Amino acid sequence: QVQLVESGGGLVQPGGSLRLSCAASGSIFRINTMGWYRQAPGKQRELAARITNGGSTNYADSVKGRFTISRDNAKNTTYLQMNSLKPEDPAVYYCNSRVAVRWGSPVYDYWGQGTQVTVSS
Repeated sequence: QVQLVESGGGLVQPGGSLRLSCAASGSIFRINTMGWYRQAPGKQRELAARITNGGSTNYADSVKGRFTISRDNAKNTTYLQMNSLKPEDPAVYYCNSRVAVRWGSPVYDYWGQGTQVTVSS
């Protein structure tokens, strides 16, 4: 019913920047929170950043001051601008959206397929 499509991952040198995008489509009445999670090999998935439909944001301590999350509600799209990338940032980055598919329905979590971010010189 709801699909999330991510783009923008890739290889970057330490100190470089990448911008991730995630577009939600399908049967959407309202999107509440949109967020980016990341999972490195052998580690649990963790929150990197999230944003409410009102624009409030919160970030993991490890990315504060370097990552910026934003969203375009008209396009059902969220972005993650990642600057000053460090060797500890590589992971698969997953987009998450909490979506109500119709008025009065519960809100469910939907996930993208993930996009790889690699930081290497």
